[in-house]
Amino acid sequence: MTIDEELRENFLTGGLSDDQRTALAAAGEQVDLVAGDTPFIEGEPADYMWILLEGNLDMLRRNGDERIVFTTMTTPGQWAGGLTAWGDAASGAGYRATGRAVGKARMLRVPSDTLGRLVGEWFPFGKHLVVGVFQTVRTIEAAARQRDSLVALGTMAAGLAHEINNPAAASLRAVDQLRHTCNDMLASLEALAGSALTSEQLVGVGRLRRELTDGEGGAAGVVDMMDTEDLVGNWLEERDVEQAWQVAPLLAAAGADQTWLDELETVVGADSVGPATRWVSTVVNAMNLLSELTDTTNRISQLVASVKSYSQLDRASVQRADIHEGIESTLVMLAAKLNGVVVERAFGDDVTPFDVHPGELNQVWTNLIENSIDAMAGSGILRIATHRQEGDVIVEISDTGMGMPAEVQARAFEPFYTTKDVGKGTGLGLDISRRIVVDRHRGDITFESVPGATTARVRLPVT
Repeated sequence: MTIDEELRENFLTGGLSDDQRTALAAAGEQVDLVAGDTPFIEGEPADYMWILLEGNLDMLRRNGDERIVFTTMTTPGQWAGGLTAWGDAASGAGYRATGRAVGKARMLRVPSDTLGRLVGEWFPFGKHLVVGVFQTVRTIEAAARQRDSLVALGTMAAGLAHEINNPAAASLRAVDQLRHTCNDMLASLEALAGSALTSEQLVGVGRLRRELTDGEGGAAGVVDMMDTEDLVGNWLEERDVEQAWQVAPLLAAAGADQTWLDELETVVGADSVGPATRWVSTVVNAMNLLSELTDTTNRISQLVASVKSYSQLDRASVQRADIHEGIESTLVMLAAKLNGVVVERAFGDDVTPFDVHPGELNQVWTNLIENSIDAMAGSGILRIATHRQEGDVIVEISDTGMGMPAEVQARAFEPFYTTKDVGKGTGLGLDISRRIVVDRHRGDITFESVPGATTARVRLPVT
């Protein structure tokens, strides 16, 4: 029996005219399969339409780390693929399942572009309807994902703004205090100059000031620090130093003690103790504020660097990258949500940089870590571990949350499936995480979960 005759007898093509069946048979080619053959694979561009001529073909969908048979093609005329006839691969026209031959089977493989041309010639109106429906569905799906991504971006931006606000506000406070401190410093310097000190005495005051500003500070314990403040305050009050209650804490925190105070009095004399201690205290305060400004601006700089690392701005899509850097930058982005969560790291020394899509993987880390935070209700232990295993890199993100029920694990990778309320989560979805890991990196992502211990395991091939 010829292919043309087989097409005449099956339900799919039996209604075509003789010329149409002949054209379809001529456009395709017969593919003979044996048990285990996979003529098409889930996720790859559906560049061919496959029509069953004889035999059985299992249709498998990925579920976690395994593929599950959801139906079997047994009737001649059943078909799969051909979606790029209605849209390009970028629009999602990929195979929806993997076909696996159960035993010997035969199929007719027709190129999608040829299929689209033939359908357009035979049924112009029908083709327009098919293309319209396909594109409308993809447009709706894209709009929904775009909205979710914007929600995720807004959530991320709010978290980043919260992280930057703290050091920025501290910087503004320090600048304002530094302005007043500089005025006080100039006033105390004028008073010190009016004390008619000799150049040797001024040099001595400068030396004593350096001992405080270049030293390691005062007592470490709170009680000891309070005792030192009382000592310095009483010493200053005995010498009628104005605003002793403001000067004492600064000198005590910088390391002033009885020996230092007595030496200062010896250098400047009793009448000049007031101007000298006020000047030293203003210099100490200015140095403290400058250190605070350095810390806060460094924090802002680190946040900006983390954002750049997280977004992979101005970097190639595929690059040799350190996934630990991506995980750390993701933790910085989610810092506002990690209050109350203990983060434990167990990064393997054997995990060295390798070729990945780092920007996309950062989306995966964001989604998995946010899921863990939500599962723990903001309180628990988040553990992130990496190691090498048989040439692959394994990333494990574990939490002590409530766990994932079996029915949730079974549907975790379904598009648009979520257990979260509206407005919660990243909007990225485990389906997108799976596509990034499986389709883009040829890896795998699985879950192990019991109440109080859930682990998301991501496997990434190094080559």
